Amino acid sequence: MNRKLFGTDGIRGTANSEPMTADIALRVGMAAGRHFTRGAHRHRVVIGKDTRLSGYMIEPALTSGFVSMGMDVILVGPLPTPAVAMLTRSLRADLGVMISASHNPYEDNGIKLFGPDAYKLSDEVEAEIECRMAADMSGDFASPARLGRALRLDDAQGRYTEHVKQTYPKALTLDGLKVVVDCANGAASHVGPRLFEQLGAKVTALFAEPDGLNINEGCGSTHPAALQRCVREAGVDLGIALDGDADRCLLVDETGELVHGDGILTLLARHAVENDAWSDTRVVATVMSNRGLHRALREVGVEVVTVGVGDRRVSEALRREELPLGGEQSGHIIFGAENHHVGDGLYTALRVLRVMRESDRPLSALASPYRPFPQVLVNVPVASKPDFSLLPSVEAAVHRIEDELAEDGRVLLRYSGTESLARVMVEGPDAGRIRVLADELAALLGDEIGVADGSR
Repeated sequence: MNRKLFGTDGIRGTANSEPMTADIALRVGMAAGRHFTRGAHRHRVVIGKDTRLSGYMIEPALTSGFVSMGMDVILVGPLPTPAVAMLTRSLRADLGVMISASHNPYEDNGIKLFGPDAYKLSDEVEAEIECRMAADMSGDFASPARLGRALRLDDAQGRYTEHVKQTYPKALTLDGLKVVVDCANGAASHVGPRLFEQLGAKVTALFAEPDGLNINEGCGSTHPAALQRCVREAGVDLGIALDGDADRCLLVDETGELVHGDGILTLLARHAVENDAWSDTRVVATVMSNRGLHRALREVGVEVVTVGVGDRRVSEALRREELPLGGEQSGHIIFGAENHHVGDGLYTALRVLRVMRESDRPLSALASPYRPFPQVLVNVPVASKPDFSLLPSVEAAVHRIEDELAEDGRVLLRYSGTESLARVMVEGPDAGRIRVLADELAALLGDEIGVADGSR
């Protein structure tokens, strides 16, 4: 079965437009509720959201759908995506739902579903839910006496904060450290600063006043410049840039330099190997990771297992190979079984702080082994998404560029799973040359797709 609504990270789109409407949300609740209603016990679903205004539209629609199928709804309000996954597991719920479009602007929203194991649903399950949504579900409605109930879990933030706090060794504190947390005016605006304060750090909170419209606006992991300025001017030890739903983070070292996902993977893996913490010295990264990651880890005997784009692909590989660490350049870092294969920006930052404390070294020194090749990413707006193999001139251009760059570079073409964009990435040792090559390839791709769909 093919999926039409679900992309690489749930359903996502412009709020109050297809497919992100109240009607679609209602039918998602009905279909997912029916799919996960198995057995005679009272069934429960945990629903969280970020701080977007449209969450007030999507949340009650989802709730109505689940309640109509006899499923009780536990509303936890604005919380990070990993908190919803954690509560789904700890409350033994049948399903978890996060209403968020992650790092996208406020105009967008999305619906992410988690199974009872707190893992994101497989392609097959998402396709089955879509199939149910397209069918008449009236015959599956609960009887009046079996309708679900909705309640709000008032201590959800405290439960999540304690969960993350308990992972930090009791023998260590953050006393004396100065930390700036850019909350992206998103889901971690309250729990993020509080977590680091409770562990002893002196915390400055940036962009922690959400108003429903300012999530990710000029801030967070997609816009870290303001955080970098703050770190430089205030002379702090670490800057932490979260995204709207706080499942990813980027870091800023004490000099104001940005450390993204590849750098975080490098320092965590090298620290683990130096301390003989791993029996299997492999990490998982996606095709978007820089060759500099491979080089920095190869120096200490760590092999990189490469998978497709998306934190779900990383999580699946970690579980399949039983590995401890993986992630994406964008800041999705996943810690295998130690954190239940869930990407969590606050947990990631805390693990880096732990390495800083244990090694007594600043982030700049820990991240220095990672030396990236220049990389250019160009987004090309597209009206359709034909297979790249059906565009012979594009394929020929890719082969020509790869021959020129040889082993010192690469080309990657892919479509966004959540936006009408083709992404052109070129990597190599000469920044000026790869910019020219990326722009040439992007222009050719735009022309080819324009001709194919008649838009040009």
